[in-house]
Amino acid sequence: MHSFDVVIAGGGMVGLALACGLQGSGLRVAIVENHTPPYNGELPEAPGLRVSAINAASERLLQRLGAWDSIIAMRATPYGAMAAWDRDSFGKIAFQAEQYGYSHLGHIIENEVIQKALWQRVRQLSDVTILSPGAIQHVAWGENEAFITLQDGQMLSCRLVVGADGAHSWLRQHADIPLTFRDYGHHALVATIKTELPHEGCARQIFHGDGILAFLPLWQSDRSSIVWSLPPERAEQMKHCDVDTFNRELSVAFDMRLGTCQLESERLTFPLTARYARNFAGHRIALMGDAAHTIHPLAGQGVNLGFMDAAELAFELKRLHREGKDFGRHLYLRRYERRRKHSAAVMLAAMQGFREVFAGDNPAKKLLRDVGMVLADNLPGVKPRLVREAMGLEGLPEWLV
Repeated sequence: MHSFDVVIAGGGMVGLALACGLQGSGLRVAIVENHTPPYNGELPEAPGLRVSAINAASERLLQRLGAWDSIIAMRATPYGAMAAWDRDSFGKIAFQAEQYGYSHLGHIIENEVIQKALWQRVRQLSDVTILSPGAIQHVAWGENEAFITLQDGQMLSCRLVVGADGAHSWLRQHADIPLTFRDYGHHALVATIKTELPHEGCARQIFHGDGILAFLPLWQSDRSSIVWSLPPERAEQMKHCDVDTFNRELSVAFDMRLGTCQLESERLTFPLTARYARNFAGHRIALMGDAAHTIHPLAGQGVNLGFMDAAELAFELKRLHREGKDFGRHLYLRRYERRRKHSAAVMLAAMQGFREVFAGDNPAKKLLRDVGMVLADNLPGVKPRLVREAMGLEGLPEWLV
C-alpha cells in the first residue's frame, strides 16, 4: 500500500492547481487521473473549442504556481475591454481596463493550454506522484485515514482525499454528498468564428429574448470563440443547420457588431445546469471546482471559482500542517468549506438573478434591465467596483493578496 497525505481525484485544471499549490509544504500528494496527460506534443493549429476567461485573480494564482509563463509562451489573448448590451433596445454597459489603471481585465485561454502548462509544472514537482491513467474503484473512510483502491488493484492510503473530478463527480456520489441542482433550460453552443472586423481585444456579450451570445477574442485579430446560450431545440437547430444559414443567423444575432461571421470549426452543444453540493467538505474529504459547484457560463466565472477553491484549500492545508493539526478532520476543513460555499452561493445567486432578468421580452422586464444597465454604466463609483469584481480582486485568499 502506498501512503500519501493528500490524494486528488481528477487531473483537470483545478486539481492540478491544488497539487502545484501544495508544493514545498512537505505534504506527499498523489493525482489520480483517468486520461493520459497532455505532457508533450505541439498544440493543434486550430484553437480548442473550450476556452476560459481567466480573470486577474486566477492569473495571479497561475503565476504563483509557476505555470503562467508556459501559458503565455503557448497562446493566450489579453482582453482590455468588455461590452454588453440588450438587443433592440438602449441598455448597454462597457468597461475599458485603462480607465481604471489596469493593462488588461483578463485573458481568454483555451482549456487545453492551461491544462498542458499545469501538467508540465506538476511533472517538475518532487512531492507529487502522478497515477495516470488510473481511476478510483473504492474509498473507505477510516478514523485516521482514507483507504483507496484503484481499478488496477493498487491500494493507497491518505489523510485527505480531494474530489476534483468534475460535475458528475464519482467521489461526491460515493461519499453520499447531496447535490442541489437547477436546469437553466438552455444549452450552450460553442464554436470558433472568423469575423469580418477585428475584435480589438474586447469581450462582448449580447442579451436577447431567447438567449445570450458571447464573443471571446482569440489570439488572431479576426478569430473569436463563441458561447451561445439557447433553448435546447434552438441550440440543436443551430448546431445542425447548414453553414451558410448558421453564419447568417449568427451575424444577425450579434447585431453585425463585427461584420459578417464565418464558422471555422465544428459546433458543440452541452446542457447548462447549476449545481451546488450540500457539503464542500466532510471527514477526510473535500470537494473543489465543478465537483462542488457549476454555474451558468454567463460571466465566464466557472473556472475562476474553481481556481479560488484550489487557492483557499492549498492555503488551509499548508497552515494546518504547519500547526500540527490533522487537516483531514471536518472540524479543521470547515473554514475552507465556509468561505468557498459562500463565494459559490453568491455567484450562483447572481447568475440566477441575471438569468431571470435577461430572459424573455416582457416589456416591463426589458425596461427594468435596460435602465439598470444604463445606471450601472453611468453612476459614479459603480463601474470601478464591477471591474474589480469581474477581475476577481475582491475577497482574494490571503496568500494571493
